[in-house]
Amino acid sequence: MFFDVEADRLLAAARRTTEPVAAARLTAEAFFHVSRTADPAALAPLADRLSALRSDPARPQIEALFHTVAGVVGVRTRKAHATRHLETAQRLIETHGLHSDPLYLECALLGSLTLMRPQETRPRYAHLVAQADTDPARRARLVSMLGLGDAWSGDLLRGRAELHEARRLARAAQRLDIEAEATSWLVKVEAMCGDLAASAACLAQARDLAARSGSRWVAAHIAECASVLHLASGDTDAWLGILEFLVGTVVGANSGLIFEHRWELATHYALHDRAEAAAALLAAMPDPPLGWPGAPALPAWRAWISEPADPAAMARFETSLAGLNRPVERLSRPRMAWLLGAQHARLGRRADATRLLEAACTGYAAIGAAGLLNQVMADLQHLSAPGGRTVTVPRPRRPVPGLEDGLPATSPSAPSPAETHAARGSMPDGQRLTEAETRVARAVSGGLSNREAAELLGVSAKTVEFHLGNIFRKLGVRNRTELAATTSTLHLGA
Repeated sequence: MFFDVEADRLLAAARRTTEPVAAARLTAEAFFHVSRTADPAALAPLADRLSALRSDPARPQIEALFHTVAGVVGVRTRKAHATRHLETAQRLIETHGLHSDPLYLECALLGSLTLMRPQETRPRYAHLVAQADTDPARRARLVSMLGLGDAWSGDLLRGRAELHEARRLARAAQRLDIEAEATSWLVKVEAMCGDLAASAACLAQARDLAARSGSRWVAAHIAECASVLHLASGDTDAWLGILEFLVGTVVGANSGLIFEHRWELATHYALHDRAEAAAALLAAMPDPPLGWPGAPALPAWRAWISEPADPAAMARFETSLAGLNRPVERLSRPRMAWLLGAQHARLGRRADATRLLEAACTGYAAIGAAGLLNQVMADLQHLSAPGGRTVTVPRPRRPVPGLEDGLPATSPSAPSPAETHAARGSMPDGQRLTEAETRVARAVSGGLSNREAAELLGVSAKTVEFHLGNIFRKLGVRNRTELAATTSTLHLGA
């Protein structure tokens, strides 16, 4: 049935036994063995096998296994009402005290995560995982799920430690698929924690492990984890490209990010003069159910995207953030505050920008997200203090092997500090060019094409194109001729 010898052995044993509970256990074991490698649709026959073992009167052991597998497969294949199976399984496991058995404990953990309730994993199951007498592979899976639950519910530092332990256990058990999954989650967690080099190393390892284990499940979600690395390293081009891929392939449905990915992309479009693209993106997706992570703020976020410069729309969006008070929303709330604060800064509204960016800093600091905190601090750095002084915020920089971290700090044609100050000081706060934009403006004003400017500055042509769009918008110019005239008055040089 699967290209997995152990799973086929378990299913063959299940067929031979005449005891229904034993057969159900073997089938469920086969499911867990391949749940990280098989295509979700290929797992559906396992739910059918468990369904055939059900009886009247019902056996709670079989019912719990059937509803767990049916629910997980249903959610992964986006079947309607799949979560009802998981709710039933959780209730059966709790009512009959089944989670003292490691197999049912794994069902309970997987059910909680699939139901997007990561905050339940540690208080309800951590002590049971510590006491469980089970094989190394299962222990690796249990610890991995605990680590994911911790990180997802906002305890990044504890989650990171658990995921590293899960990876160690997976290696000891010689299970590449479990190691691949834990490593892929570490890409995101290390980036959020601020260790970009470790995140980049995990990204390369996760791709290799997924390929070596043939893990379709992990491979499909590596891009989602990589997007956070690019966001934390300030590589907007790479982040945008991955975001478009995620939205196009509907990755993120199981983590609750399917809506936020689309709203993020629509926001980017709206802020970069692509209002029609933003509207089309949101028109294809209704607001989520109220219980969905981030749902209390998404309608107001949608309204703001349609009117990105409207103070009333921005105020309504900001007010809605107060509804994001669940553990599963500890990552979403500071990100939304960051987006709003950055837009206020672009529009020259320093007080509003400062308030929201400080709120984002507080949110990220509280959960240990130093990597994202650094990026918000960079936005705060561009706000001027009263009296014309520039707020200087230290921003640690770590090299990211194999990743382009925006434009280089220096280049053969980089403007002098005096030129940069002149360029920034002559425009309103929200219209000032960044250092990267100043370098691009200077190169393009000198008559270079996008490709020539990219070669000169050591970046990609897409990076130059992206910065050029921002430059045109900020300076209010329509073409390179107008840009050259404008930059001449700003002392950027030709």
